[in-house]
Amino acid sequence: MRAAFVLAPLGLAVVSLLTACSEPPGTSLFPLDQGRSWTYRLTSEWENNTSERETVVLTNVGRDSTLDSGAAFRRRSDSGIDYWLRADATGIYRVATKMDVEDAPNLDPKPRYVLKAPIAVGTGWPASTTTYLLRRRADFPPEIRHSHPSVPMVYTVVALNQKVETPAGAFDGCVKVQGEAKLKLFSDPVKGWQDMPLTTLEWYCPGVGLVRVERSEPANSTFLMGGTMKMELMSWH
Repeated sequence: MRAAFVLAPLGLAVVSLLTACSEPPGTSLFPLDQGRSWTYRLTSEWENNTSERETVVLTNVGRDSTLDSGAAFRRRSDSGIDYWLRADATGIYRVATKMDVEDAPNLDPKPRYVLKAPIAVGTGWPASTTTYLLRRRADFPPEIRHSHPSVPMVYTVVALNQKVETPAGAFDGCVKVQGEAKLKLFSDPVKGWQDMPLTTLEWYCPGVGLVRVERSEPANSTFLMGGTMKMELMSWH
């Protein structure tokens, strides 16, 4: 995810979920305060019956003033990626990213929402994603994300007050967000060009943050290989 993804990044709830009425919407569901840390188990499975498992750690560095556009909250992944985020009355959104090999942060051309207000069923917003699982079976590099780094996806709040079970425990009052996109790729000589569905499900819980992600990128093709990915919270503080 990501993961960048995550990941990254990677959804917001009703007023009763906020820790204080003066806080921007979503800060209880996506905490930005310094010192918070989350450890996830990331499991990827492909259509050729292979799988990978790894651990992902995200840490809030705190308020950072290095961006030309002003201060933002910096979140760091142990994979070597930094994310800068802001929160206001419109929700929580990313404004820049940076990989360790880059000299300076890359500013997003416009805010990339993680969670958008109001936090209610039906609230939706567009945001870019990429492919995490789709691969070409023969070409190099095999990952589709190298040729399609930005895919438009639409995210929607689909449920409130959800209960979620994770290795870190059970959480109540969570918000479920669904992301949907399609990417047109050449499937094989028989099927030709097809719209490959990309689907993400995310659960955000009050006082904790992101606790679970499920990603589906099926291919069912002789030229392409797809799969599924699951990210689950193992511990947090």
